[in-house]
Amino acid sequence: MRDSKQAAPDGELVPRRFAALRNRDSRPYLFTSGLSMMADNTEHVITYWVLWQTFHSPALVGFQIISHWLPFLLLSVWTGTLAEKYDCRRLIQAAQGLFMLVSALWGVLFLTDSLTVWAACILLVLHGTAGSLWGPAEQLMLHDFVDRTELPSAVRLNATFQSLGILFGPVVGSALLLGLGATGGIFVNVLLYVPMMVLMFRTRFTGHLRDGNSIGEKARIRLRDTVSVLRRIRSNRLIIAMIIISGLTALTVGNALQSSMPAFAARLGAGSDGDLTYGVLLFAMGLGGVLGGFLLEATGVIRPTLRSAVLSTVLFGAAIVVFALTDDYAIAVASLVLAGCGEIASLSITQSVVQLEAPAGERGRTLGVYGMFASGLRTGGGITMGALGAFVGVTSAVGVFAAVLVVGVLGAWWYAATSRRTA
Repeated sequence: MRDSKQAAPDGELVPRRFAALRNRDSRPYLFTSGLSMMADNTEHVITYWVLWQTFHSPALVGFQIISHWLPFLLLSVWTGTLAEKYDCRRLIQAAQGLFMLVSALWGVLFLTDSLTVWAACILLVLHGTAGSLWGPAEQLMLHDFVDRTELPSAVRLNATFQSLGILFGPVVGSALLLGLGATGGIFVNVLLYVPMMVLMFRTRFTGHLRDGNSIGEKARIRLRDTVSVLRRIRSNRLIIAMIIISGLTALTVGNALQSSMPAFAARLGAGSDGDLTYGVLLFAMGLGGVLGGFLLEATGVIRPTLRSAVLSTVLFGAAIVVFALTDDYAIAVASLVLAGCGEIASLSITQSVVQLEAPAGERGRTLGVYGMFASGLRTGGGITMGALGAFVGVTSAVGVFAAVLVVGVLGAWWYAATSRRTA
């Protein structure tokens, strides 16, 4: 492992451009992580299409969103404790293996023409569970791959490569669907998880080497650890502020943009078949996330601080407000690209700060609490958006919630800043 670099005189970390990508230990993980995320989204494209064609059930569409995020809400602290207690390589392999099993079972159901709603619901929940198992273990592995000064780069680039996977997942899924059909495409998708499985056999890092923690000597795993961890970290208002920021993002805007995009496309002039207008809007924000991640690495101007987390989230929320208000297509696309840049900056900074501030012996559970809010609250985001959208309209609801996000994040800034001054 490399020696840690020195911090800047002001106490902030010295930024290194593409540090994690130049690190021979973390570089393979970045690529395989992006590939696994692409497989995740490829599966969504294929299975969601088949489910709609088979059942035409709006209720099942809603369950697809809930089943993906509810395991994060319920299991993140537990899976974070698993990451503290066990070899993170094996947990990641278990998650990837569960992803592969789910894809293979979809294929069997398609092949035998035996797909039912209940079988679909079970597989959707298992898929979400695999994601919740992967998250904390992944973050501890990133902490192990690089030293403290390179950790923000590792978190940011990992988010960027996963954004690439999210961006190209629909492209690959559509190509497989058209070229091989749903059955052949979903079986091919199983193979996309293999590189990550192989890498976890080849790497010597366990997620525990850098802190010197012994595997298997942690506290007993209990679901009520959520409350106890929150009690222990509540004195660190910087961590709490990051959790509030990520939770507000999930609960307000969260998944709302993707689900509400048809309404925006119609307002901006898309035809009844969606045409290119709809596709460009969907692509714009993902493109902004990828461009933003690489731009932040190339410039090195953003450091993992409270101010950076707040300003990047405010940029995200403000860009969504502009998108929700404008009737100009060019401005709408530019706003989404800018929102993507702000979103990935906010995500990577809040994750980095929590990683850096978390106690070494409780990093997994602390990251689990973060994941519970940052990902798990997306479960309720659809409910709140649907409730407000029924009264004021979908597009107006998006703008209102984006404004709420901006105000709430500024409140979190005040909360953390005043505690620092008091201290």
